[in-house]
Parts: sequence; C-alpha cells; structure tokens
Amino acid sequence: MSSNGLRLAGLMEQAYLEVIPTRTIVDRLVHLPQHSYLSITCSPATGVGPTLDMVDELRALPEERQLKLVPHVAARVVRDKGHLREILARLDEAGVESVFVPGGDATEPAGDYDCSLDLLRDIADIGHRFEDVGVAAHPEGHPLVDDAELLRLLREKQQYANYLVTQMCFDSTVLVSWLKTIRECGVTLPAWLGLPGVAEIPRLISLSLKIGVGQSVKVLKKQRGLVRKMLTAKPYQPDDLLAGLMPYLDDPELNIPGFHLFSFNNVEKTEHWRVNTMKKYSGV
Repeated sequence: MSSNGLRLAGLMEQAYLEVIPTRTIVDRLVHLPQHSYLSITCSPATGVGPTLDMVDELRALPEERQLKLVPHVAARVVRDKGHLREILARLDEAGVESVFVPGGDATEPAGDYDCSLDLLRDIADIGHRFEDVGVAAHPEGHPLVDDAELLRLLREKQQYANYLVTQMCFDSTVLVSWLKTIRECGVTLPAWLGLPGVAEIPRLISLSLKIGVGQSVKVLKKQRGLVRKMLTAKPYQPDDLLAGLMPYLDDPELNIPGFHLFSFNNVEKTEHWRVNTMKKYSGV
C-alpha cells in the first residue's frame, strides 16, 4: 500500500459528515461511530433555530451515541449582537467545542450581519470557549461575491478562525490550483476539502448550480455522459475526485488535514462509502 493511499485512509477515518436538520435525521445517525464529527447546517429559510434544536437533541442521547458536533451559525440569519449572545450561550451550555461560521445563502440578511467576517468579529468581541472556529472557502467562486473580494475576506478571517472548509467541487485540478493560489496569497488556514457524498446525479447538479459550482459540474457530466443518461445513472461517488487529490495530500504547503463530506442527509450510503474507501486504501 502506497504512502499516499495510507494518508488518504487516515484522513478518511477522521472525516466530517455534514447533515441538514430535519425531523428524521437524528434516527439516521445511528450509522455513525461514537464520537464521529458531525457538521449541522443552518438554513436560510428556517434560520439557526433547527440547528440549535438538533444540537440539544443529540446531546440528550446516551453516551454510546454521542458525536462531536460542529453546528453552523450563518451570518445572514443572525439578527443582531443580542441574538448572537443567545446563540453562543446556548452552544456553550450544550458543551459545543467547534463552530462553523459561513456567510449563509439567504438573499437578504435577517439583520445586522451581511457577511461572516462581521459575525466573527462580534463572536471574538463577546468571547467564546470554542476550540475550533471554521470558515467557508469557495474554489469556484460565489454567486454573490467576486473572487478578489473572496480572497480578501478569507485573509481577514484568519485572525478569527483556525480552519477552512472548501465548498463542494468535483474537479481535483480546479481544487488544487485554487489551494496553491490562496497559499501564495497568504492564506495559511488548514483546508478541509469538501467532497460530495453519495447522491443522485441530477440532485447534485441542481445543488451545484445553485451554489455557484460551475466549471467542475462539467467534469461531473463528462464522467456520467449526457444528461439523458444521468437520469438513470448510478448515484455519484467521489472516487475519481479522490484519486486526483491523492498525490497532493502530503504536500505541507497545501496543508490538508482532512475531508468534509456533504451527505445531503444520505447518511447510510455516504458512511458506507467512507468506511469502504478507508478500508480500500489502508489495505484492511
């Protein structure tokens, strides 16, 4: 087994799984090992409430089902500093040690916060006990912000955060090139690479176009053929993407500590793929 393969297996073992708060999602988390990392999104439609409720629900489970929770607090759903204090107090009471702070996809902010940098500044001003604070990064750009501004914001966020997570991307060449660029521009935050989990291809394409993932969607289409064929194709798995990334996982300048799996609540199949991939590259 190659050193690159063993490195990949090790990173896959500690991968984060991202889920969306729903009424039934907690029951599906029985497929995750105890103390796995679980990232909980924050919807522009429903706000941070369901995220916090899910944190409380998971904290009430027996010890054998406890997970390491990473709730999202999207800037555009936080009304003001008072609301932020309430959120932080609730997360502190739940013993949350890590939080992820994206800008959020809401077209209009709910209150005072237009971007995550403003929210991060107020989190620091209020004070917190989080061991880790993560921010979002966009290898293929953002529908609402140009690339130069994204880079400027990412550089400024470094003083408030200690890791970044890349938005979903299907093209390893695009992802590696972007990583090299931000490193040359002074962004040193460890980069957890966002990988699409196991999902039906039409849904993946729809979500990708919505969040601004454009160029690498062409790679996804090429992998599966014409759109007509995609409707009956097997669910997508990021095996080809991983193969393209493997040579770069040990590069200290790129600083890649792990993977962030977007499950789209397809928990069982994504977790099954993760475990099998880990076994494949570890030689188990």
